Amino acid sequence: MRPLISGLLLVLALSVSGCGSKERILGKMSSVKLSSILAINAGDAPGKLALQGTMIDKCPQAGCWFHLDDGTGVIKVDTKGAGFVVTQIPLNAKVKVAGLLQQDGEEVQLRATGVTY
Repeated sequence: MRPLISGLLLVLALSVSGCGSKERILGKMSSVKLSSILAINAGDAPGKLALQGTMIDKCPQAGCWFHLDDGTGVIKVDTKGAGFVVTQIPLNAKVKVAGLLQQDGEEVQLRATGVTY
């Protein structure tokens, strides 16, 4: 009887551990250094980087851009060139985005290569 109970507990533990939420990836996430918007604004961030924070708004029609707040500032993230959109990601979701910094007039933006959420 005891081996049966042990077996059932093992099966239950394995099934529960698989119930967690899975990270979803859009585009290509490269292994780049995690930085901050504060470092970008100070000019101390590399051109290719990753940021982590909250998606506070996004393009309402096509989902081709969003604003990311990492707690040190807010930056616009452009996803159009990466070939994916963020329409399926809910607002206020925690995301990690990899990409390249680009200048758009007076504003510095992040041209995304990939997003995880």
